[in-house]
Amino acid sequence: MAKVELKQPIVEEIKANIQDAQSVVVVDYRGLTVEQDTQLRKELREAGIVYKVYKNTMINFAIQGTEFESIAKDLEGPTAIAISKTDATAPARILSKFAKTAEALELKSAVVEGVYYDAKGIQAIANIPSREELLSKLLGSIQSPITNFARVIKQIAEKQPAEAEA
Repeated sequence: MAKVELKQPIVEEIKANIQDAQSVVVVDYRGLTVEQDTQLRKELREAGIVYKVYKNTMINFAIQGTEFESIAKDLEGPTAIAISKTDATAPARILSKFAKTAEALELKSAVVEGVYYDAKGIQAIANIPSREELLSKLLGSIQSPITNFARVIKQIAEKQPAEAEA
């Protein structure tokens, strides 16, 4: 069997994973302990993120002609790729947080919603709250004036019967 025939399924797997992906983050995992790697994989899996180690040439073939093509220049050395189809900032957030405790993990680059970011850009994206957090903050800010209004009305209603009795 030719080498190309062996490599084609791997390239197709990567293409399937990045199809409709909101973000792709590339990291250098060299130096992580097995325990750290297992913990990282668990956190990413729980967030619905695909995290795999592929050969750089395979990733390069898979991303050609896609919006993720700009990360090709960062495919040097040991490379792992984190792909999210649901939450665009989740891979950057989780990997950046993990890199603070596991200094061996090096963020290389990312493409989030079609825009390329270097390692510093990934750090900036990591500070963006998740969609759920943003929605809950919005709901809280909408709900706050209504709650305050209801509290004032209740206090007025409680005060008036006391005045009527006097």
